[in-house]
Amino acid sequence: MGRKKREKIEFRFYDIPRGECVLALMGERWAGKYGSGDQTKSLHFHNLFELGICRQGEGTLYLGEKTANYWAETVSVIPPNYPHCRVSEDINCWEYLYFDPAQLMREMFPNNPKLYSRKLALLNRCADLFPVREYPALGQLINRILEELQKKAPYYRETVSYLIRTLLFELLRIQEGRDTQTPWEAQPDPNVLPQILPALRYVEAHYAENLRVADLAFQCGLSEVHFRRVFESYMDMPPMDYVNLIRIQKSCEILSHQDCSMDIVALKCGFPSASTFTRNFKKFLNTTPYQWKLNRDQHGSVFSGYNTARKGWLGSDSQR
Repeated sequence: MGRKKREKIEFRFYDIPRGECVLALMGERWAGKYGSGDQTKSLHFHNLFELGICRQGEGTLYLGEKTANYWAETVSVIPPNYPHCRVSEDINCWEYLYFDPAQLMREMFPNNPKLYSRKLALLNRCADLFPVREYPALGQLINRILEELQKKAPYYRETVSYLIRTLLFELLRIQEGRDTQTPWEAQPDPNVLPQILPALRYVEAHYAENLRVADLAFQCGLSEVHFRRVFESYMDMPPMDYVNLIRIQKSCEILSHQDCSMDIVALKCGFPSASTFTRNFKKFLNTTPYQWKLNRDQHGSVFSGYNTARKGWLGSDSQR
């Protein structure tokens, strides 16, 4: 018998709207049956931290080798780069918040990089479910943020900025009050991205550094040749393409929200020079960084050339 083909894991990316600190997915569009009935086929991970709140229905949340049942008024907490999916037999309705915890916490601990690193690691330590009845403050903060983003009353951006930071402190408080060896500690399924997850997380934390494939292979405890083969079998792209993909995606975030020279953007995203940055930017987006900044909405996705990477809210119903 031939070797069973390894399932692909979909990488979904999310863009935070210009001028905002969080992306919200709300309303009837997110009501429906979740999953295909075979959780390995709809597993995905994404570039941002996800907070979800179930409004209606029940089902199962797959988090690596862990599974848990959810129901209405349950909050899901899923860090970046954590494979997961929801599966339900009946209609579910979820609403979601997506944000960049690294950027927010960098602003929360601006003068203490060691504390920032420890708190970010704690926040990203595990994926979990939290019943609102047991964690009412968490549910109240999520609901308040969603309400502000829906109504968009005067000063809503400032209010959301305050609330999302309060929510992060609440999550840290919850994590610090729990046993560090909870059953939800991040231990991925042996059949689900086990060998390359350390590399994905390393890229997220160190994309601005001079990364080599050997560095990523070392994080996974694999030889460079074997790592390349395994990485491409899961992701449909070479490791350094993925590194540069993340760098370009990060550069788009900077170009959207900051007024920096191209030299500064290049350095912030791990490119040694503005010319190298521009060359890679054109490879992925077929335009220069400057032109993209001027006409952002007219250009395609940085991930559009890859089957395993797609705009998060364009996922099919079976892959929610």
